[in-house]
Amino acid sequence: MFGLFKKKTELEKLQDSYKELLEKAHKASQSNRTAGDKLMAEAEEVAKKIDALKSK
Repeated sequence: MFGLFKKKTELEKLQDSYKELLEKAHKASQSNRTAGDKLMAEAEEVAKKIDALKSK
């Protein structure tokens, strides 16, 4: 109940984005390998941002 109005932190937003990009990349790689590779590259960029936030 108390978490109902809790806003997500930047780290939580990035983790959600990373997970979503990985799912999209997996689906795209089954039909279009190039699009899947681009999505994986975007996911890696998000992963780097996550690591940077965790290391602070």
